Amino acid sequence: MSKVWFVTGSSRGLGRCFVEAALSRGDKVAATARSTASFGELVATYGDAVLPLAVDVTDKAAVFEAVRKAHEHFGRLDVVVNNAGYAQIGAVEELSEQELRDQLETNLFGAVWVIQAVLPHLREQGSGHIVQLSSAAGLIAMPLGGAYHVSKWAVEALNESLAQEVADFGIKVTVVEPGGFATRDGKNPDPLANGHMSRTRPEYDGLRARLGAIAGKQPAGDPLAAAQALLKLVDSDNPPLRVLFGQGFYSMIQQAYADRLKTWADWQDLSAEAHGSK
Repeated sequence: MSKVWFVTGSSRGLGRCFVEAALSRGDKVAATARSTASFGELVATYGDAVLPLAVDVTDKAAVFEAVRKAHEHFGRLDVVVNNAGYAQIGAVEELSEQELRDQLETNLFGAVWVIQAVLPHLREQGSGHIVQLSSAAGLIAMPLGGAYHVSKWAVEALNESLAQEVADFGIKVTVVEPGGFATRDGKNPDPLANGHMSRTRPEYDGLRARLGAIAGKQPAGDPLAAAQALLKLVDSDNPPLRVLFGQGFYSMIQQAYADRLKTWADWQDLSAEAHGSK
């Protein structure tokens, strides 16, 4: 049976690939973006199977209205993909208050509004799958990405809690953690060139130069392959809570987790001391 999708950030990149993959196999999609101008070709090809919706995910009321329209149009929602987001780049000292707030408004609060809007529908039908696009940046942290990391680490925790809260309602939750994908001109996007840049301070110019020399140099994943992987994921009877898409950061993530476990073990004496004696 075909599925009904609700996908945010559908105008380009991985989100657009997800939408096209779903439509091409006969599913139906409510495709959202800040502007629906790029959806003309999809409507011409797939007709009523695609519902373009102009939505800014930072506008809670607009998100709830879009979800209402999608449910009214298709009669149900089976797969909800929280994909909208962007990367704010800058050292912690360089971030303005507004930049940090804007990053969280889109990447975190936008995801929350979608989740809150769809849950009553999914709960009523006793099924559904919420897919949260996180990032390898939701598992490890690197210099100049503090704001972006904060937003992605936050959605990781949010969805881990959510998964436990909604399991009894028949609702599944998966956090997808992509590495770098060739969504721009067939290349692995360079976050230092393509992200939203904070006003720079000269104290960090050396660090920026070192990171710039290696940024975007890892082998890029194929977004079309990622879209096919997502189809397999949402078709699974027992999908994972977390899954990596791509392997560019796998070894770094393995090392980061090994280092954390070792550090906690090395400092167990101090941990016990901090607990106090009974």
